[in-house]
Amino acid sequence: MTSAPVLLRQSAEEQAARLPPLLARAEHLAGAVLLGDHGRRRSGMGDDFWQYRPAQIGDSLRMIDHRRSAMGDQQFVREREWQIAQSVMLWVDQGASMRFSSTDALPEKADRARLLTLALAILLIRGGERVGLTGTRLPPRRGNAQVIRLAEMFSEEHDEDYSPPEHRAMIPHARAVFVSDFLGNIDDARIALTKAADRGVRGILYQVLDPSEEAFPFQGRTIFESMGGTVRHETLKAGDLRNRYLSRLAERKAELQELCSVAGWQYNLHHTDVSAQTGLLWLWRALDGGRSRA
Repeated sequence: MTSAPVLLRQSAEEQAARLPPLLARAEHLAGAVLLGDHGRRRSGMGDDFWQYRPAQIGDSLRMIDHRRSAMGDQQFVREREWQIAQSVMLWVDQGASMRFSSTDALPEKADRARLLTLALAILLIRGGERVGLTGTRLPPRRGNAQVIRLAEMFSEEHDEDYSPPEHRAMIPHARAVFVSDFLGNIDDARIALTKAADRGVRGILYQVLDPSEEAFPFQGRTIFESMGGTVRHETLKAGDLRNRYLSRLAERKAELQELCSVAGWQYNLHHTDVSAQTGLLWLWRALDGGRSRA
């Protein structure tokens, strides 16, 4: 019989072995996306010049830039760049359902979710943002050390089939990104987004699915078993289940979109047969307030 300490050490070694490749891949992926301005250049507190704008009712006389205003008949205000880094909180589903892949040619959903989220964190930290996890384990911070901590925690795996989104310790008016297949209990997602909305947190709900989960290509005798081994169903006519399954999946996506609409979040769907760069670019632009889809 293998002792618990040995099993724990083996698990730790397996996670450590995944860590360097995950970091390297995330760094490479982040490097393929142009940083741009990411919307951080906005008016507010700071020392760097941002732009001139016409004076408006409510502006104090001290805000008027007299040198620029002397060049014409209109008064102008000199705005400075917004330099207060925002906090971005991340949650990646580490439940067993995320370890599914329909073929060896495709990554597991968990692998794609970790890669995208870690690469996004790298881009945000390079842009001066504070990044951390939802909950209390890893508060938002800057710096390369935070990237390593994120990679370590993203590499953890849970035994249960579905992990509920972590919504504790939400920082008021921060931003958040939740990445999962969101195939578990819909009430867990509803509670998390409601808690976030109550604190003024806005963010992204990013659903990651394997293409076979959209197509349901099964026929004849098929055994369906959850990745955690808690659910098992055998049928002789899998094709007869297709329409019912696709209808329920469509309902789930519609529910998620409705939740996001009510909470003021953005929703998007990513398939593991689509390039990771496409997914990261959408996430990056979405955090910048864009509405493009990929």
